Amino acid sequence: MRGQVPIDTSTATGESPPWQDTRLSPAERAAALVPLMTLEEKVAQLVGVWVGADASGGGVAPHQSEMTGVEWNTVIGNGLGQLTRPFGTAPVDPVAGARSLAASQAEIVAASRFGIPAQVHEECLTGFAAWGATVYPAPLSWGAAFDPELVEEMAGQIGRSLRAAGVHQGLAPVLDVTRDYRWGRTEETIAEDPYLVGTVGAAYVRGIEGAGIVATLKHFAGYSASRGGRNHAPVEMGPRELADIVLPPFEMALRLGGPRSVMNSYAEIDGLPAGADERLLTGLLREEWGFTGTVVSDYFAVRFLQRLHGVAAEAGDAAGLALRAGIDVELPTIDTFGAPLIDAVKAGEVDEALIDRALRRVLAQKAELGLLDPGWRPLPEDVERLRLDDETGQDIALRLARQSIVLLRNTGGVLPLAAGRRVALVGPVADDPMAMLGCYTFPAHVGPHPEHGLGVEIPSLREALAALVPDLAYVPGCDITGDDTSGIAAAAAAAAGADVCVLAVGDRAGLFGRGTSGEGCDATDLNLPGVQAELVQAVLATGTPVVLVLLAGRPYALGEAAGAAAGVVCGFFPGQRGGQALAEVLTGAVNPSGRLPVSVPRDAGGLPSTYLSPPLGRSSEVSSVDPAPAFPFGHGLSYTTFEWSDAGVRGPAEWPVGGETTVEITVRNTGPRPGTEVVQLYLHDPVAQTTRPVVRLAGYARVPLEAGQAARVSFTVPADVTSFTGVRGRRVVEPGDVELRFGRSSAETAAAVRLRLTGAERQVGHDRKLLATAGVTPIAGEKAAAYGDRAGLTE
Repeated sequence: MRGQVPIDTSTATGESPPWQDTRLSPAERAAALVPLMTLEEKVAQLVGVWVGADASGGGVAPHQSEMTGVEWNTVIGNGLGQLTRPFGTAPVDPVAGARSLAASQAEIVAASRFGIPAQVHEECLTGFAAWGATVYPAPLSWGAAFDPELVEEMAGQIGRSLRAAGVHQGLAPVLDVTRDYRWGRTEETIAEDPYLVGTVGAAYVRGIEGAGIVATLKHFAGYSASRGGRNHAPVEMGPRELADIVLPPFEMALRLGGPRSVMNSYAEIDGLPAGADERLLTGLLREEWGFTGTVVSDYFAVRFLQRLHGVAAEAGDAAGLALRAGIDVELPTIDTFGAPLIDAVKAGEVDEALIDRALRRVLAQKAELGLLDPGWRPLPEDVERLRLDDETGQDIALRLARQSIVLLRNTGGVLPLAAGRRVALVGPVADDPMAMLGCYTFPAHVGPHPEHGLGVEIPSLREALAALVPDLAYVPGCDITGDDTSGIAAAAAAAAGADVCVLAVGDRAGLFGRGTSGEGCDATDLNLPGVQAELVQAVLATGTPVVLVLLAGRPYALGEAAGAAAGVVCGFFPGQRGGQALAEVLTGAVNPSGRLPVSVPRDAGGLPSTYLSPPLGRSSEVSSVDPAPAFPFGHGLSYTTFEWSDAGVRGPAEWPVGGETTVEITVRNTGPRPGTEVVQLYLHDPVAQTTRPVVRLAGYARVPLEAGQAARVSFTVPADVTSFTGVRGRRVVEPGDVELRFGRSSAETAAAVRLRLTGAERQVGHDRKLLATAGVTPIAGEKAAAYGDRAGLTE
């Protein structure tokens, strides 16, 4: 104990001390413990240590001192705040990993005076990032599905798998709104629209928190708007863009999901890094929005204040800046919050009260998780039955993948693929299982480990399509990257000899230049990587009808191929069952219902811009550049047809600035087979005190209909949903004329309802109403479906 006085955890009456008393609130228990701790013990609770589980199940992996920079027994002598990614460091059998983690926790408890276990965190964006765990579709696929309920179901399953392994916190979801498709982490975003990001992200939070896991919102805030789409590059945005586009998903997730942690962004906005921004992490997040959980640093972000941003001269200065701003825990491992912070406190350069403030939050959260309870046990129940890739997870992964596939173009009846036609499959991602996976999956993030395999079965598109299409010919044509064109002629020949050619192109996810998509894998333009564009041109030139399949982490500019291909299908890293989902859509076994969460640009060289543009951000007479996309946000086709009619408003067209209105439309399946339409509601504000996007999403509903069936789709919209940041920097509901537009996409309006917001300008805040409530009522007296509740779109 290095001279410390051992703590007696019983009172004179035999009762537990207050900090172990489960009758007290977590905050009261934390407050009782803080004064008992030395400075070194306090700081130990504010750091993580990066360890890997031992494959033998015997505790921390060998050579951990090389990863932490200090010897393990020394690290845990004063206690430990967090254990970083014990399952996400190297392949380990799940049962052995859980036993190893439990052994490490027992050592931590035994080594320190208070016997407090560490809080364990893992990555979990597309599933538990562990060897052998189910790999779900990437977040862009969540957005494409337009189905918060299914995302909540997925997150609940992820949370249960984490908890069964002894993990307490998941580092997800990512709530960054897509701003520049060149950014490598576009694949981790949900969409380019804050309403879609917020509703789907809040659903993920509800699912994982409902399973008892601490959800971590990231990256707060502005990370996705980096200059030139470059990772960690400075962000140049005004306060209005920050308030109206970047921040709302975090607000929605906090209020509608209930997360207990937030992670800071690496970004600097107007010269101020988020990790040192007290107005952001304390003023806005805690004082205005009322957040009471923990703020954890993104990995190495505190040290980056010194080394990359240059706003701190020494490590202790960086630690002080982060603590003052509101960061409570430094991840992933001991660095500036170790000896540099202790020395800074002893020198009077950092107030110990800041450490106590962070410590109270950390200990309160540990109390919530049961880690301060006297009866806590390190080994989860039924650990021998632990399975991270079961039938339930695989079923959810398949359903989400199916709903996420987007049919962008279909001419001449090329899709679904007709029986008896000769089909050639070409392209570099056609027979690559990794083409289904984003960069935060275990195989892409931690691998490769050839001796262990991928850990789960991941059929490629070729494998899945061959099971449905007899005599499928296959030629890769080229690699994903590189300049080797020697295989293109053979691919063109295969296409020429077929009745239809499925051409699969796209990305390989990786980290920091080891892929074409993913963290640190940014793009200078939106051309397909390598020589894939040449392959596309050669195959199209054969005259054979081509179905272009994009398996990617970002939208790529298709140029002339967008109109030359007979069919275009898009999947955004659809997960371990994505190959099956794609094959089912191509053959017609599944009717596609995905919609684009990001626009697909037409021009690879123009500065990418999303659909949320004011009038002068669109095509105009004052510029020779037309930024219109090849396929807009919200676009997606089906193998059946839908008729929209009889749009209107219930009640008067006057809409009080403090009230709500209900608009509705009839949707009928006029085609030959069942299908799902995605009805999107957009707000158009023609005259406002600041420039506004021409349209922005204000509601949506998935509407499944049998052939010939019709339904009345309604949206009850609070006037608060129309609010924006006005000229004085305050969020307001402004009176005046508006339209609520029923859209098949952001660019295709089926009907518009003109309304007038009435009353005086009204200022609104964090307590405003955030959502439109959707309802779907089948025509002809069929039972109504409460789609607002079902889709997670009620407050």
